[in-house]
Amino acid sequence: MDRSLRRLPIGPTSAVAADRLTVALRAAIDGSGPALAPIPAAPAATAAATAAATTRGRPSRAGVVPAAVALVVRTSGSTGEARDVMLDTDALRASATATADRLDGPGRWVLALPLGHIAGLQVLVRSILAATRPVVVPAVGGFDPAGFARAVAQAHADRPRGQPLYTSLVPTQLHRVLVACGSDGRLPAELAPLRHLDAVLLGGAAVSPDLLDRARGAGLRVVTTYGMTETCGGCVYDGRPLAGVRVAVHADGVRLAGPVLARGYLPDGPQGTGRVDGQGIGLPDGAAGPAHPDDVAFTTDADGVRWFRTRDLGDLDDGVLSILGRSDDVVVTGGHKVAPAAVEAALAGVAGVGQVCVVGVPDAEWGHVLAAVVVPATGAGTSAGPTLERLREAVTRSLGGAAAPRHLLLVTSLPERGPGKVDRAEVSRRAAVALDRDT
Repeated sequence: MDRSLRRLPIGPTSAVAADRLTVALRAAIDGSGPALAPIPAAPAATAAATAAATTRGRPSRAGVVPAAVALVVRTSGSTGEARDVMLDTDALRASATATADRLDGPGRWVLALPLGHIAGLQVLVRSILAATRPVVVPAVGGFDPAGFARAVAQAHADRPRGQPLYTSLVPTQLHRVLVACGSDGRLPAELAPLRHLDAVLLGGAAVSPDLLDRARGAGLRVVTTYGMTETCGGCVYDGRPLAGVRVAVHADGVRLAGPVLARGYLPDGPQGTGRVDGQGIGLPDGAAGPAHPDDVAFTTDADGVRWFRTRDLGDLDDGVLSILGRSDDVVVTGGHKVAPAAVEAALAGVAGVGQVCVVGVPDAEWGHVLAAVVVPATGAGTSAGPTLERLREAVTRSLGGAAAPRHLLLVTSLPERGPGKVDRAEVSRRAAVALDRDT
């Protein structure tokens, strides 16, 4: 049996948007409404589109998904290609329940993340299942630590005695909170309400040990999370799997199993029909549709256990998982996944660029930032190459600001590990050394 899929335009995080989405999401979870697929709304039409899409009535651009699916969330794969992940009601419930069990039980949440991504959506799911209403930090003007602290203070004042108070952040947001600390590492008075938080879930990007130490030293109860849209968000907290989640480390990457796994990916198509483990979903008479290239990400072993194969390298020591980096070239910066090849393509046409290799380098605020290592066009010499401003403008126009490089290094050649094949690992190492020397 199938159910309809409503595609919901979602704009910047706001209390109004969160309330409207909560109504539709609650209906998707309890089965009284269609499944939901949040999609970015055009900025100029955000309010009207969101209001129209969340009103009762016929879903806009309805697709078809299995009846158990409540939410379809678009994510970016390691190649930068967007994928739609189908999440069952049972998986969302399992994730929310396991999170509450690992923390201090169901509680109230402060929402400071985008509503179109799994981490922000999970704040709403957890709130629905806990019968609480999140306090929303508006996204207008970017993340403001003082405004965030005011939202925490409001949530603390309004909650019943003994009810836990939580939030979820990405490392960039936490870094901006800590920038306001004095030399003694203490939170200033305007940020003191943050100590009321019983847990700050931190995920979406690499987290430096220094950032964690400073946050915990300031009195913040930070819990690191690891997961992805395919696992309903974080499923490993402080290195340990949530209840029911299994972790295995293989040479090609970390693998995850358990009740939080997604059903699979929803391929493009006029009806939005999906495939799971090679089986047709929502197709006439059970006919199989075209194979999806990412079906291989979900596999079932000889014991009947279904696994999701990530592309993250990891180490498992006495049951504690450590992530060592990605097995591909994608750079996660400020919670955004950026494919270097796409950035390089955008830079190839910039005047003065001969060869270019884009790599990620460590950064205290963003986890990693992009560095463009450029060999100037023939005959130009390193002193006549392009400027960082020009490169950032070119990338921002085509890919958005998150993909724009923050550093530029001009070199005479790029190291290779084969005929015409750039050695990215060596480029990354040299860039990190050069930038560290220049700071």
